[in-house]
Amino acid sequence: MLVIGKRAVAAVIGIALCGAAAGVCAGVYAQTTETYAMPVIVIDAGHGGVDAGVYGVETNVKESDINLAIAMELRGRFVNAGFECVMTRTTAAGLYGNTSKGFKMRDMRKRRQIIEDCNADMVISIHQNTCPLPSRRGSYVFFDESSECSRQLADYIQSELNDLSGGVETNTSLVGDYYMLKCTSSPSVIVECGFLSNAEDEQLLIDPDYQSDIAYAIFKGAVMYFS
Repeated sequence: MLVIGKRAVAAVIGIALCGAAAGVCAGVYAQTTETYAMPVIVIDAGHGGVDAGVYGVETNVKESDINLAIAMELRGRFVNAGFECVMTRTTAAGLYGNTSKGFKMRDMRKRRQIIEDCNADMVISIHQNTCPLPSRRGSYVFFDESSECSRQLADYIQSELNDLSGGVETNTSLVGDYYMLKCTSSPSVIVECGFLSNAEDEQLLIDPDYQSDIAYAIFKGAVMYFS
């Protein structure tokens, strides 16, 4: 587990608590972190291209579009706080090259390659959920059961997401058996921000202000993990 120096952590947490917007916080941060290497964060916007993921129950919005919007908001939070941030995708396109047989696995392997090439210290993959039960809602953070660091990261982020307004249910982080959780030894989580199969969650998730709130909650959880 990579740990930032104590003064750097204090500065970053200060930025997080004030929304990473106040110049005075940024100034303090610049003065206290020059001797510390900041972590490399990989933000993975799930799906893309012909792989849209799931669709909104009322608006038919694509999961892949919401994933990218939240991922870009999250990137801004980390960059403003001085972290090095790498995106697996920054456009609506997928990473598979072409849609011939096996495109999904090519897409996943490309994401793994990006994570490995930048020697990521943390991986956060953004997704939206679906369930046959339309009443199911709220955010869930998944982690690999073999990684204690990932479990801790998931717990921090889940706690912040549970504090969001909007009537979203309080949930607990969960073990997940997913490729993106197993392709790196660094702390890695999948954040299912809400259920597009639930009309209430869907209306929240298509709101840019709520997307920003989701990103802020994820960012705060990640910062607390490094402390």
